[in-house]
Amino acid sequence: MSNVSDSYSNNTDVLLYQSLLERVVLCGFSTVPACVFLCINGTMLFTLRSKPVFRDTCRYILLYNLLLADTAQLVVSQLLFLLAVCRVRLTYPACGTIATIANLTGGISPLTLVVMSLERYVAVCFPLRHASIITTRNTAVAIIASWAISSINNLTRGLFLLEYSFENMSNLLMKDYCYDITWFPSTQRDNYDKAYICFVFVSAGLAVIYSYTGVVVAARSASTDKASAHKARKTLLLHLIQLGLSLSSMIYHTLLIALARTVSRLVFVWVQDVFYVLFIILPRCLSSLLYGLRDQTIRPVLLHYLCCHLRFPVEPGLG
Repeated sequence: MSNVSDSYSNNTDVLLYQSLLERVVLCGFSTVPACVFLCINGTMLFTLRSKPVFRDTCRYILLYNLLLADTAQLVVSQLLFLLAVCRVRLTYPACGTIATIANLTGGISPLTLVVMSLERYVAVCFPLRHASIITTRNTAVAIIASWAISSINNLTRGLFLLEYSFENMSNLLMKDYCYDITWFPSTQRDNYDKAYICFVFVSAGLAVIYSYTGVVVAARSASTDKASAHKARKTLLLHLIQLGLSLSSMIYHTLLIALARTVSRLVFVWVQDVFYVLFIILPRCLSSLLYGLRDQTIRPVLLHYLCCHLRFPVEPGLG
């Protein structure tokens, strides 16, 4: 793992030789879309708290939690990226705190998508029991559980720090820029991260596929609302796409490690910026765009706020 970290660190050293114009272009290429999507996410979060129908409906509460975690991670990730481009080195505790927050919020998306998929499964397959199973209280418990699981994952990762010496660590600046793989270069931690990511995404994928299969089977029943089942199938496919997007952001550093071994320093910096936009920024905004524009209850309210309070007709919501 030390060789991997060294390769990655050597490539980040090229930032020291960049001109001011190059740094401005790098910052602008990532900051402009990040700010645009943060505005969209912020508007979406405000929309989901603006009306009782959103505050009291379980699937919208879950969507709010998903967007909140994605927005928080986007803010932290953009902060770390700008610190690296602007050649700002942090102390180990400061970097560790920020990187832990990024890892914590990044783990919320797949867990929340599992709950959202199961909610649609219950709505179609057990419509008479949906109101008693999917309550605001149970939804709150599921949200707390997702944050707890992600927090426990971070605490477990922290145990691998015990192999390091912490003498005078609070007064030492990092030799490299603040990335998860540079402040915490541990082979055991790396293996644990890979195992955890595989477990979470395999489990989440199986849960979404199981929910989708259940909805498809239920749709063939004469007692099932065909329109509701059809909408739920589309929603579950959307969850599967979102799960893939979440996975793409979690393998971002893995791609950078592979890239650091194969390309020159200058190419690494520019490709890293492109990867950052594709794998970190885009996945964190597509949830709001996909849901906001697809759901006919959210869409007119969202467009109302995005388009300077223009009025749009409100239609019944999608499942």
